[in-house]
Amino acid sequence: MSIKESRNRIICGDTVDELKKLKENSVDLIFADPPYNLQLDQDLVRPDNSKVDAVNDEWDQFSSFTEYDKFSNEWLTEVKRVLKPTGSFWVIGSYHNIFRIGYLMQNLGFWILNDVIWQKANPMPNFRGKRFTNAHETLIWASKNKESKKYTFNYEAMKSINENIQMRSDWYLPICNGGERLKNKNGKKVHPTQKPEALLHRIIISSSNQGDLVLDPFFGSGTTGAVAKLLSRNFIGIEKDSNYIKHAKNRINKITPYENESLKVTASKKAETRIPFGWLIERKLLEPGTLLFDQKRKFKAKVRADGSLVSDRNTGSIHQIGAEVQEASACNGWTFWHFDVEGELKPIDLLRQKLRSELN
Repeated sequence: MSIKESRNRIICGDTVDELKKLKENSVDLIFADPPYNLQLDQDLVRPDNSKVDAVNDEWDQFSSFTEYDKFSNEWLTEVKRVLKPTGSFWVIGSYHNIFRIGYLMQNLGFWILNDVIWQKANPMPNFRGKRFTNAHETLIWASKNKESKKYTFNYEAMKSINENIQMRSDWYLPICNGGERLKNKNGKKVHPTQKPEALLHRIIISSSNQGDLVLDPFFGSGTTGAVAKLLSRNFIGIEKDSNYIKHAKNRINKITPYENESLKVTASKKAETRIPFGWLIERKLLEPGTLLFDQKRKFKAKVRADGSLVSDRNTGSIHQIGAEVQEASACNGWTFWHFDVEGELKPIDLLRQKLRSELN
């Protein structure tokens, strides 16, 4: 089956077998939430003797670390094969497995970009009182290999989500609960480790663009597919449990994608159309002879017809003259220089943005 035919569907089957059927270098973003191999040897009980819903499913049972490593190496090998050279790979785990996963990834040639700590706002308490509360999980973000430099990273969008502050590698988000948690007709959780949509929203926004193909090889309750559909990405899910597939399909079918205009993300400055200062003169947004000032009117320079500035001491670009008048090594002339509008100073960057908007 071709990638095009597989888009926006859940494939029922074994992860490794189904990954082998996908085309090489065909996926833009992969998010994997594999079995953690939790090694639980007894039930977890609260102080009131009520049983805690834990992961005791067959899919998380492995006879040894050797068996787990073999399984992990097989699916990681296929993930690397189908990932585009420009793609991103995210995998999540706990202390039980994430260090083993990271070791195998490096052996396979993945290039680790970040490890991200998901700090849980509302973690499950440690009921036995024998250890610290497990309040976080670890994500590894990687590109296909060391030479893969053109992976998507929507840096400015991440800053925008974080109130225009650079996004750090420790994320404070709640676990999945409330109305978002899928439950069956008896009120029992459909999946024991359903991930919150907020976590996938951040990953998908940061590492993909509209129309990209997102793969989740351990689809479970379908969080990846649900968020991908909301954000107008295509998805492929692989899952072998028919009950999970039934609930995931029902969940995703109810989703209406956000309108196209709402999905635009803040572009990186590097990705924006380059606008030379001289273009402002040509388009008569600034006239030759116009005086420019710094924000406090301490310094001034005159605009010339060729897009250069002339100060009391020299002639040069908006950046050169801005640095020179301040006796600084460098200067961003777009934010340093201002023009006068009826006594109010406005940065010339406003004119650049106006022209950029017209050109786009």
